[in-house]
Amino acid sequence: MSRIGKQPIAVPKGVEVKIEGTNVSVKGPKGETSRLFNKEMIIKLDNSTITVERPTDNKEHRSLHGLTRTLISNMVVGVTQGFSRTLEINGVGYRAAKAGNKLSLTLGFSHPLELDPPAGVTIEVPQPNRIVVSSISKEAVGSFAAKIRSYREPEPYKGKGIKYEGEVVRRKVGKAGAKGKK
Repeated sequence: MSRIGKQPIAVPKGVEVKIEGTNVSVKGPKGETSRLFNKEMIIKLDNSTITVERPTDNKEHRSLHGLTRTLISNMVVGVTQGFSRTLEINGVGYRAAKAGNKLSLTLGFSHPLELDPPAGVTIEVPQPNRIVVSSISKEAVGSFAAKIRSYREPEPYKGKGIKYEGEVVRRKVGKAGAKGKK
């Protein structure tokens, strides 16, 4: 039995859950989200607890069991607390700014990058070297944060680039004092 899949999901007060076959809709104070799951997974709502069961022990059902439970749990957490990811920008002249709803990045290219966030994702720029991506969808936050980071990943020699908050960039030593040939 999946250790993650068999754990029940507690539904907090103020959160409304509707299960119609394999479509699960969750509505809470931060917003509303719904998702269609595999038709073979058994999703039950009892009082204020959601449980996920699998029909058999074959490999596909075992892998879907934990996945389904985790996705539903993320939906419940998303509509109550939300998810956010913070990015840090390191490098001389590298900075971020918010222009209307767009994110403007100056990363050493010949032009600034203008990025539109996907629907439901909000961006904050509290400092020129810090970006906060937030939404009720964990998947959308991670995807957009990875897209921003992909424009200038941190390099190992000087540490310049965009990294996640708390990420440790392994630094490399440069050339070992090349003196020139005689």
